Amino acid sequence: MLSYKSERLGRLMVASSSAFVSRPSTRVYRGTPKGCRARSTLSKIWVPTGGVSAIEGEKQPGMENSSEQAFFARWVPFLERRASRLSLSTITSEELWRRSGRLDRVSSELFRLTDRKQVPIMLSPTHEEEITTLVAGALKSFKDLPLRLYQTTRKYRDEMRPRHGLLRSREFIMKDLYTFDTSFESAIDTYKCVSKAYRAFFADMKIPILVAEASSGDMGGDYSHEYHLAHPIGEDRVISCDSCEYSANDEVATARLSDHSRQTSPPLAITQADIGVWRGVTKDRTTLINAWYPIKSSHGTGTEINTHAVKELIAELDTSVNDPVHSWKDTAAARKEGKNTRPRIINVIDFRLETVYSQLKERLPLIPGSAQSAEPLSQSDINASQHGEPLNLVRLMDGDSCPRCESGSLRIHRALELGHTFYLGTRYSKPFELSVTLPNSKAPVPVEMGCYGIGVSRIFGAVAEHKADERGLNWPRAIAPFEIVVIPTSGVNSQTLEFHDKLTRWSSSGPGFDAVLDDRKETFGWKMQDADMTGYPVTIVLGKAWRERGVCEVQCRSLSSKENITVADLPAHLNCLLSQL
Repeated sequence: MLSYKSERLGRLMVASSSAFVSRPSTRVYRGTPKGCRARSTLSKIWVPTGGVSAIEGEKQPGMENSSEQAFFARWVPFLERRASRLSLSTITSEELWRRSGRLDRVSSELFRLTDRKQVPIMLSPTHEEEITTLVAGALKSFKDLPLRLYQTTRKYRDEMRPRHGLLRSREFIMKDLYTFDTSFESAIDTYKCVSKAYRAFFADMKIPILVAEASSGDMGGDYSHEYHLAHPIGEDRVISCDSCEYSANDEVATARLSDHSRQTSPPLAITQADIGVWRGVTKDRTTLINAWYPIKSSHGTGTEINTHAVKELIAELDTSVNDPVHSWKDTAAARKEGKNTRPRIINVIDFRLETVYSQLKERLPLIPGSAQSAEPLSQSDINASQHGEPLNLVRLMDGDSCPRCESGSLRIHRALELGHTFYLGTRYSKPFELSVTLPNSKAPVPVEMGCYGIGVSRIFGAVAEHKADERGLNWPRAIAPFEIVVIPTSGVNSQTLEFHDKLTRWSSSGPGFDAVLDDRKETFGWKMQDADMTGYPVTIVLGKAWRERGVCEVQCRSLSSKENITVADLPAHLNCLLSQL
């Protein structure tokens, strides 16, 4: 099967979306002469790729820019009824991010620059600081709440390893919704309402979504969910139960430990050869972290360190450093030169090793040979979680027991994150003094916030990867450039135009179909191949049977359907097909 790689799709998306070339509007305004009504035809739409490539074996599926418009045909009305649209600046002040405390935490991901006055500014990777500042300056009373604001905009992050085109890039398109409520209860109600809309939105695209409990990370807040599409090229890991509805991402997922596994092994059960160590360093490079864990599971299979568990204990851990020992060693050397640094070591011990660690500590390589120093170093041990639970440093594996039910086993999925919802609480309203005085309170109270994001450009890449086959792209109805393409086997004439117009006409029974007529001066075979590569949900072929008997051929690749349908039966048949797409 031909793989439609996202790198190629990314180039096509950028080529079309950056110019914002919309398809001709089919809306008819009062007083518009009948002959001037717009008709959707491919000869009037700019397809950057030019359709089928002349190079043998190369396929270039173009995406009309209208797909961005159609993509939100169901999402935008929901927001317009319940939210107001705005557009925040691409450039933002570093001072705002310093005020929220996020600047230093995510500095490695920022595109930073200065203006002509040497004032530090940056390209916005997200807009929580800006939206909170805006609302804080405009909010007059609690009567202005609840407030819902949204935008669709480009964002920028200095990704260390951009790859897979639209799936991980330094520039991307996001749709953000920000909500503001007067109380925790109303904010959670809002969260549930938006989450329900997200589920309906993805269900409308007919793609299987994993909704996973997630960590809020640098965004803040203590309640969030991610929306994933399971796919082998995904960089995220989502863990789900095969028996109940438990689903969580790799950062927060847990497994139920049996009573047997909770018991620490006797000293002779584990030898030094059975102990693995993972090393990390803090962001200030002063602390070397040794994470000690058993290298084999109870099933006898190899294990991996769970760096999220280590970071939960040591928030300053910098997991992006490839050679932590070298970085820490440089800091230790600086101390010898009299600089004000205090290198130290923290040992984090998995609960299975508590007993044997104390027995073998003197023989373990607490300090790597290359970093040995004659000077004594401060060392400390951590052998329990912050809540006193057994410290499990081993990454979850297929078959581990579900923490929520007695009979379920956990399954691990590679996945692509398409959306994320956050209950932020007062994470941003407090530092930016966004507060209101409620009727029964004497002092102002911080506004409760939430933010909700959908990766627009990432969805295109993910859906293309998920649904493409050897013939081309295969768009769901919800984000297809058009629902239907009409292809005549011979040239376009007045009968062909009349057929297309009837297909798209508004009638008493409801709106017409979203169809485009391929009137380009190419061969029939070329047009059919181009339609397959573009990925229209339904193709209507107008051939000899249509000209002689009013019978057209209707193809739907996703449903493996190809039938001859009379013009009279066509609307019902199309509605039946499209309802499944």
